[in-house]
Amino acid sequence: MSAVRWGRGAAGFGRALWPAGPPGLLAEEGALGGVWGRKRSSTASPCEQDRRKDWGHAELLEVLKARVRQLQAEGVAEVTVKRVAVPRAPEAGGAQPARQAKAGAEGAAPALSSRWAQKLDNDQRLMEKRKQRLEGKLQKHVEKVAWQKQLRLEPRLLSRKLASQLQHWEQGTPRSPWEEQLAQLLQEAPQRLGGKAAAAPAVRGPESRLEGQQQRLLSFFECCLLTGHLPLAHHVLVTHHSKSQQRRLLTLSMYNMVMLGWARQGSFKELTYVFFMLKDAGLAPDLRSYAAALQCMGRLDQDAGTIRRCLKQMAQDGLQLQGLFTAVPLGAEERAELLRAVRKAKPSFTPPRLPVSPPQVNTSPLLRDIYAKDPAVSYPRLHLSLKELQGLFRRQLRVEMATTITVESVEKVPLLTKEVLHARKTLAGLRSRWKTALYQELQETKESEAHAAQEGRLSLFPYLCLLSEKEVVGMLLQTLQALPAQGESLLFLAHELGLRVFKRKQLRNEVQELEQRYSEYLHLLASDTQVEEPCLPRQRWEALGETEAPHEQPWPTSVVVQLGKQLAEVLVRAARMPSSLAAPRSPATLIPVLYHVYSFRSFRQIGILKPHPAFTQLLETAAERTLTFESTDVPMLCPPLPWTSPHSGAFLLSPTKMMRSVEGSQQHQLLLERCPPAELHGALDALTQLGNCAWRVNGRVLDLVLELFNDKGCPRLGVPAPPSEAPRPPEGRQAPKGCLLPEVSPAEKAEMRRELARRLKVAREMQSLRADALYRLSLAQHLRHCVFWLPHNMDFRGRTYPCSPHFNHLGSDLARALLEFAQGRPLGPHGLNWLKIHLVNLTGLKKRESLEARRDYADELMEDILDSADRPMTGRKWWMEADEPWQALACCMEVARAVRAPDPTAYVSHFPVHQDGSCNGLQHYAALGRDGAGAASVNLLPSDLPQDVYSEVAAQVEVFRRQDAEQGVRVAQMLEGFIGRKVVKQTVMTVVYGVTRYGGRLQIEKRLREIHDFPQDFVWEASHYLVRQVFNSLQEMFSGTRSIQRWLTESARLISHTGSAVEWVTPLGIPIVQPYHRDSKVMIKGGLQSLTVSSSVDTSQKPNTLKQKNGFPPNFIHSLDSSHMILTALHCYRKGLTFVSVHDCFWTHAADVAVMNQVCREQFVRLHSQPILHNLSRFLIKRFCSDPRTSKSVWVSRLMDTLLSVPKAGTFNLEQVKRSTYFFS
Repeated sequence: MSAVRWGRGAAGFGRALWPAGPPGLLAEEGALGGVWGRKRSSTASPCEQDRRKDWGHAELLEVLKARVRQLQAEGVAEVTVKRVAVPRAPEAGGAQPARQAKAGAEGAAPALSSRWAQKLDNDQRLMEKRKQRLEGKLQKHVEKVAWQKQLRLEPRLLSRKLASQLQHWEQGTPRSPWEEQLAQLLQEAPQRLGGKAAAAPAVRGPESRLEGQQQRLLSFFECCLLTGHLPLAHHVLVTHHSKSQQRRLLTLSMYNMVMLGWARQGSFKELTYVFFMLKDAGLAPDLRSYAAALQCMGRLDQDAGTIRRCLKQMAQDGLQLQGLFTAVPLGAEERAELLRAVRKAKPSFTPPRLPVSPPQVNTSPLLRDIYAKDPAVSYPRLHLSLKELQGLFRRQLRVEMATTITVESVEKVPLLTKEVLHARKTLAGLRSRWKTALYQELQETKESEAHAAQEGRLSLFPYLCLLSEKEVVGMLLQTLQALPAQGESLLFLAHELGLRVFKRKQLRNEVQELEQRYSEYLHLLASDTQVEEPCLPRQRWEALGETEAPHEQPWPTSVVVQLGKQLAEVLVRAARMPSSLAAPRSPATLIPVLYHVYSFRSFRQIGILKPHPAFTQLLETAAERTLTFESTDVPMLCPPLPWTSPHSGAFLLSPTKMMRSVEGSQQHQLLLERCPPAELHGALDALTQLGNCAWRVNGRVLDLVLELFNDKGCPRLGVPAPPSEAPRPPEGRQAPKGCLLPEVSPAEKAEMRRELARRLKVAREMQSLRADALYRLSLAQHLRHCVFWLPHNMDFRGRTYPCSPHFNHLGSDLARALLEFAQGRPLGPHGLNWLKIHLVNLTGLKKRESLEARRDYADELMEDILDSADRPMTGRKWWMEADEPWQALACCMEVARAVRAPDPTAYVSHFPVHQDGSCNGLQHYAALGRDGAGAASVNLLPSDLPQDVYSEVAAQVEVFRRQDAEQGVRVAQMLEGFIGRKVVKQTVMTVVYGVTRYGGRLQIEKRLREIHDFPQDFVWEASHYLVRQVFNSLQEMFSGTRSIQRWLTESARLISHTGSAVEWVTPLGIPIVQPYHRDSKVMIKGGLQSLTVSSSVDTSQKPNTLKQKNGFPPNFIHSLDSSHMILTALHCYRKGLTFVSVHDCFWTHAADVAVMNQVCREQFVRLHSQPILHNLSRFLIKRFCSDPRTSKSVWVSRLMDTLLSVPKAGTFNLEQVKRSTYFFS
């Protein structure tokens, strides 16, 4: 045997065997270490050494012989050789008996023999492990096969005739029983439908509006198919079909889903079983049903006669053969098998090509210019080359395929003391044990849920199989790590865990095709490439032939919560730690890491999962500096995919909805899918444009924030303090134990409880703010030297939001100051002036001054501005007094760099300058009603100085107060000198968005409590008085606004009474429905506690009249301000500008502010030049008053009268807005 072959054989065989030898005693552990360890010096005589040498050779010979026998036994699964027995060595200097020479003596093994024996020993251990793994897999396979055999496949039919037919065919032996059976079933189906279709409860309502159990059934079947548990789905289908009550829940799409699964496997018998049940339910097969049957026939190469009968019956049912290839979503393989079957019956058949219709164009008059062909248009490009963008794409792809990303925490690095190192070592050991325990708990949970599914119940088994056990264990350990010290609501935790599973299971796996298409798409954006014809990103992506990703139904909220609750309970059972961590002298037992306790939050008792204080202390001591985020919760490292449909856009692999909504709600998505695709182009293109803005981190500001963050924070500047600064529980007599003292009165006890609750609330709020800042700053530090993007989607009103929740430009002053445009632009002749004006705007000063006065004021303060930029923490700190201090500081630094540049006009600025609407909601109301007085108050009219509606309302309230004070009203007298702009601002701002008098009173009460000189005993009475006067002032100043609000409110009230939720379409064609319904509650029993899931989006419930009528006015105005923003964004993009928005606050480069302002005003005028209220009236009449079945209803009659009474418009000329300097400023 050659040495090469020997080496390969030894490595491949992988056994660890010791040579045989005479029986003897095993050496002690220490002695074995000496025998098999490295060579040591010996005091034995030369004769003794020779004998030991002979023993070593003899042993090696035995090893080699055993190895040869193993290699020669090629068909034998395992060779067992006795381990060498090593007897104890005699006393030093003594001679070994001859009979023991072969066995050997202690310390006598040569190094060569030792290495061979160790290698064989390792081989044996490896082989034993492999054997155990194989046995485990074999056992699981056997159990799975046995389990599947117990699942019922034969249907229980309610029709005796059908049951008799099924029994006859199963017992008979025709040539092709199942094919003939299917053909006859198809022929009989229409006859059965004629008698029972009308009464069949399974076909009530559109199938897409599945609620409750139906939605849960559909998601269960979907998960079964995704995880390869098709027999289980069939078993549950059979179980439900056999019971009349449960059969009412089954829909045609459910039967089709299971049929398609069997068709993919070529299981014609099981597919026919489903057809029997479908017919038994009184349902008619549709194109999907026939596609499944024919695909299965194609896979099995069935005879042409059966296929012909199937096609003939399909034609008799009024279904077109071409529809199988155009209307049914099929994969390439499924399409090929379907075509194979069809051509067997019709050899000359050619499948129709997918209709290549001309690109649909949005016909809205507001968007006509956007989609007009103009070869001169020049869309903006990124500042990065094609090669750089392709590299960024690959980085983002790796992040999304990993599903999570780990970043370094910005918290202060602790000294690596022995205590810290020991805590980290302890944590590592605990996590290792928890992984093992979690694997075991997961397997036991799956077994239990599989048993429940076997009984025909909708268990969680397929949901638990969606992710690998490794993924689930990692997710649970991340949850444990992130759990706050005060614990978390079990309901919230369950919902979050369930959602994470749902989002991860949606990852697409089309990487190669995506990479090729995305690379072509980048030619539109890269700085060093050209395209034949300028176009929008969506148009470019569609031209590349992107196939639509299949839309998946959302899971019901009850399923999400139940799955998350099950996973949370797995974590509770598996995560245990030694009691010595909590009490060093306690017995060595294991105690839970998580405890389930009850607590009162807002007068409600809720269950909380709380970590053991010893575990929290261990985490604090270890001070690990990593945070883990879901890949969809962080900004993207490459430009997002363009939005092309309501469920296709943004992230590369993770499906994202264009319109965000409460989980489990489908009504928004259904409206969008029924909407003609071209009607959504405006919204899709605006979202794409907002997401294509490249960002970078402002490093200088980040350094200063981190300095404060890692010191003691600075709440005044928006930097949260650490937990060590949180208020502690009272001590001494006021301590919680003080309540037990007999001399403490009940009033004192109550006060002590209130104080303790207040301190605990403050501590929780501080912890929440600190965690939010930690996430934001850690991500900022992680992205410090990167270019990144923020993909956007919208809420149900059309308002846009970044998908990344922790780090974006919609946050606080601090969050906005950390961001700047990655792509710079020279300031030009006016850019520096706009930077100065923007800086003064951020201070909150000079709000009623002209733009020129603000610019001059900045010049006067230039010394303070430069001092703030150069010495922000050690200088005069002027920036800290601004309304928005961190943004003001960032602007100071930008102004300093610009004024110190050799040529300020050539200075490349990355700083975003904002233009904010002047009480934008009232601006839209004034424009709708053509209200001249209201328009003047909110700067729709040109003026030399900006108008301040808040100061005007405060002045009007002061007039009312003075009149009441003269008449002796005490509260009016007490308020003298306290009514200012700040007191009424929030209420005036939010009244247009539907704030009630109750909400307005709370807002004013909060402002009054901030005034230290105001008598606190009169706060309640004063807030009641002031909110009444604020509403009266608004009624007097904005009469047109209030009449429109009342008309919208009354319309919504009457629509709700007709049993429908309010719907409308925005001027840009986006369909909107208010998701306010009466609460539906589902109780999830068992486990740690029973959870009640309450949902207000269940469309099977009646509308919530109060929410519908109160929500319609603000939601309608929000849909108008989002339409204005979308128009501005698209026109700015067409002009080559960088544009982003925070609702009614528009951002761009300093050099482009004038252009953006012009576009903003033009689009506002164009928007309100449409007959918006009359269009709304016509839509609502058509939608809610045109059904002859309800036309005699008293509510419909009242609704018709109200909708026809559209508020009359005033005489304000909208064209004046174009000349208003302070409309947005």
